[in-house]
Amino acid sequence: MNEESPIEAEPIVEDDSARTAPEDASRLHAMGYAQELARRLGGFSNFAISLSIICILAGGVTSFHLGLCGAGGASIGLGWPLVSAFALIVAATMGQLASTFPTAGGLYHWASILGGRGWGWATAWLNLAGLVTVLAAINVGTYRFAFGALGPPPGTLSPWGEYLLQAAALVLITGTQAAVNHLGIGVTARLTDFSGYWILAVSAMLTACLFAFAPTLEPSRLVELSNYGGPAGGNTWPATDQLWLLFALGLLLPAYTITGFDASAHASEETLHAATAVPRGIVRSVLVSGVAGWVFLAAVLLAAPSVAEAAGQGEGAFLWILDRTLPAGLSRSLVAGIVLAQYLCGLATVTSASRMAYAFARDGGLPFSAMLRRVSPTQRSPSAAIWFVAAASVLFTLYTPVYSTITAVCTIFLYLSYVVPTYLGARAHGRTWTEMGPWNLGRWYRPLAVVSLVGCVLLIAIGMHPPNERAIWVVGVSAALLVLAWYAGERSRFPGPPNLEQLAGGVGAGGPHERA
Repeated sequence: MNEESPIEAEPIVEDDSARTAPEDASRLHAMGYAQELARRLGGFSNFAISLSIICILAGGVTSFHLGLCGAGGASIGLGWPLVSAFALIVAATMGQLASTFPTAGGLYHWASILGGRGWGWATAWLNLAGLVTVLAAINVGTYRFAFGALGPPPGTLSPWGEYLLQAAALVLITGTQAAVNHLGIGVTARLTDFSGYWILAVSAMLTACLFAFAPTLEPSRLVELSNYGGPAGGNTWPATDQLWLLFALGLLLPAYTITGFDASAHASEETLHAATAVPRGIVRSVLVSGVAGWVFLAAVLLAAPSVAEAAGQGEGAFLWILDRTLPAGLSRSLVAGIVLAQYLCGLATVTSASRMAYAFARDGGLPFSAMLRRVSPTQRSPSAAIWFVAAASVLFTLYTPVYSTITAVCTIFLYLSYVVPTYLGARAHGRTWTEMGPWNLGRWYRPLAVVSLVGCVLLIAIGMHPPNERAIWVVGVSAALLVLAWYAGERSRFPGPPNLEQLAGGVGAGGPHERA
C-alpha cells in the first residue's frame, strides 16, 4: 500500500446507486478508492459513450478524403474492414483488462498494476495526450465540415480571417461541450444515449438515400486500387508511384475513426456491473462501428458520379458526392444531422478525457492535482478536470491547425496507450496476473496481444509519414519529455495508485472466471 496516497485517508462513501450493485463498490474499494462519482450508467449507456466517440459520422465523414484520396475505393472497401478487425482485437484485449480492474483512468491503472509505477505514469500521459488531441481533431473536423457545407464559398475570407474564425468557433464548440459535462453524468448520459441512436439512424438514412439516388452502382469500386497522390487527390497525400504507400496512408481513415473506445473503461466508476458491462461496451462499440461504418462509407463510394472527380476535391470529397447525388434540400438536412452527431461525439470525448485526467490527478500524477481531482459536491462530476481538458484541446488546435496532422498525432498517442497495458498484460498473464475478471479471453489473450503490438507499430510508421512529419516532432518531443521528467523527479515523487503492491502481487480485483 502506498502510504503517500491522499485517497487512503478518505472515508468510503457509497451512494444509493452503488448499493444496487455491491460488487462494484467492493471492487473499487479493493483498489483503494472511494465511490466519489455518481454510479448511474447502465450497460447501454456505457456502450453509447464509446459508440459516440468513435462516431462514424465524425471521423468517417471528416476523414473520408484521407482514404479515398489515397488509393481510391480499395482504401474503403478493403482498408476499412482490415483496420476494423485490428481495432476489434485491440478492444478484446482491452476488455479483459477492464473486466479485471474496472476503474476510471483504466489504462493507467492496468499499466501500473501489471508493469509498475513508471509504466502507469507514462501510459497515463500518452492516453491523456491522445484524448485531448482527439477532442481537438473531432471539433476541428466538425467546424471544417459545417463551414464547408453551410459557410461562405471558399476564398471569401483571408487565411488569417479563416484561422481566427476557426479559433473562435472551437472555443464556442468545446466550451459548450464542457458546460454540459459540468452538469453531471446524468445529463451527459441522456445525450450520449441519444447520440448512439442518432448516429445509427442518420447513417442508415444516408445509406438508403445514397443507394436510392445513385446514378450508377459499381461494386468493383470497393476493391479497385487507384493512384490519387498529388493533385489527382486534391494534394491530400504527396504524389508517388508507390500505390502500396498510398493504400497504407489511407488506413488513417479507419484508424483515426475507430478510436476512443477506451471511454467505456474511463466511465467504469459510473457504470453499474462494470466488470461485465464495460468490456462488452468496448467490444460492441467497435464491432457495431466497424460494420455500420463500412456499409455507410461503401454507399458513399458507390454513389459517387465519378470516383476520380470526387478524389480531386480533396477534403471536400464527401460533400461533393452528397451535392452531386442528393437533392439540395435533402442533402442539407442530412448534413445538419451529421453536424449534430459530430458535436455529440466531442461531448462524449470531453467525458472520457476528463475522467482520465481526474483519475490521474487523484493519485497526484498531474500538475495542480489537488485542484484537478476535485469532484462537484452537487453534480458528482470532476468539474475541474472537465474544464482542464477542454482548454488543453483548444490550445493544441492553435499550435497545429492542420487536420491530417492532428488526426495522425491523436491516433499514435491513443494506440500507444492502448497497447502498452496489453503488452504488460501479455508479459504478466499467468504469472503475476492470475486472477481475471468475469470477461476472460483465456488462452487467446496472448496471441491477440501480439497482433495488437505489431499493428500499433505499423500505425505509428504510417502516421508519421509526410505530410504529417510534424507528428514525428510532437510524439518524439513528448516521449523525450516523459523520460526526462520521470528520471528528473517524478520517479521519487509519484506514488502511483493505492494498494499497488497487493494488486501487482496477483490479488487483482477480479471475480469468477467466465469465457468472453
